[in-house]
Amino acid sequence: MEFAKLNAAPRTANGKGNARRVRKEGMIPAVAYGRTLKNMPISVDPAALVKNLQGPNGLNTVMKLEVDGGEKDLLVMIREFTHHPITRKFLHADFIQVKLDEDVDVEVPFNTTGKPLGLAQGGVLHQIYRKLPLRCRPEAIPAYVSVDITSLELGHSMKAHGVPLPAGVSVRLPAEQSIVSIVAPEKEVVEEAVPGAPAAAGAAAAAPAAGAAAAKPGAAAAPAKADAKAAPKKK
Repeated sequence: MEFAKLNAAPRTANGKGNARRVRKEGMIPAVAYGRTLKNMPISVDPAALVKNLQGPNGLNTVMKLEVDGGEKDLLVMIREFTHHPITRKFLHADFIQVKLDEDVDVEVPFNTTGKPLGLAQGGVLHQIYRKLPLRCRPEAIPAYVSVDITSLELGHSMKAHGVPLPAGVSVRLPAEQSIVSIVAPEKEVVEEAVPGAPAAAGAAAAAPAAGAAAAKPGAAAAPAKADAKAAPKKK
């Protein structure tokens, strides 16, 4: 199987100053590592990296990293990256080494097709996973997983063990884990006032407050009334 190629140049210096210099040259700083590969500082062409990642596998693309004067036949996948918050251009990338005889853990898009029977029964489609965690060999990574849910009825769900997968690919979820289901719509409960029923707590609480508010003017008027009694009568 042929893999996308990505050329790289070794970097001998680290730090922000070196990273800025690399970017001025039209490249981005990166590092490749793995269980049997020591951290290897490199620089790569961001345009070439973007082109590779625009393939059907996206971020799960396996690339053949060709480092000038370095190790040959080095297969990698992008593990982490940073990009500019406005231009969205790559600023840095980390690559993890993968091997053809070892499984890799990936997450791939999960799509559903067909109109479930449960929708006609008044149900609502609830897709629990938009991406499925899978485990397989690098050359067997699927671009996506698609499942026909036409026969799914109200109250039923599809479990992880029922997902059709290519040979050599397994899902990293418990077998009975639901991944998509048809559920009943939530009903909003509205309480109506019953004639003759005791007042609600909120209304009861409002009554003393209203009484207290009404008592304030009377309290303020009391001293004025007392002053009126104390005033001498005119002869």
